[in-house]
Amino acid sequence: MQASTESSANTKQLHSGPLDGLLGYHLRRVQGAAFHHFATYLKHHGITPGQLGLLVLIHCNPGVSQSALAKEIGVERSTLGEFIDRFENQKLVERRPSPSDRRIHAIHATKRGRRFLEQVMPDVEAHEQEFSKPLSARELKTLIGLLKRLVAQ
Repeated sequence: MQASTESSANTKQLHSGPLDGLLGYHLRRVQGAAFHHFATYLKHHGITPGQLGLLVLIHCNPGVSQSALAKEIGVERSTLGEFIDRFENQKLVERRPSPSDRRIHAIHATKRGRRFLEQVMPDVEAHEQEFSKPLSARELKTLIGLLKRLVAQ
């Protein structure tokens, strides 16, 4: 008898108390939901949302430095280096000496990396469309604009 009471209590939505008014709480919940949804759409590609974002940034910014990438995505250069190493091992990116400063590596997407993005982006777009379905196009545009303002401060 107690198990069924516990089971029904576990299925009830928890009261969030003061968390309900906290932006960070809701951002974290949305991020978790988006990552889970992304995984269902892109699991077969073997890439996480963070890895995809990094690969897209490299593709859209040929010759970008590791420092610039680390700053953009908010991680330490050493942590980012591990991701770049993995991409390099998969032949998705390559490091080349920077033409302006030989101490810096310029990171470029390879032909294989560009083909990978061409293959994966339709699934990314399908995920985005499905995940944002509860919002109108105008609401989505407004939400993205507001989030950009928060990041820029």
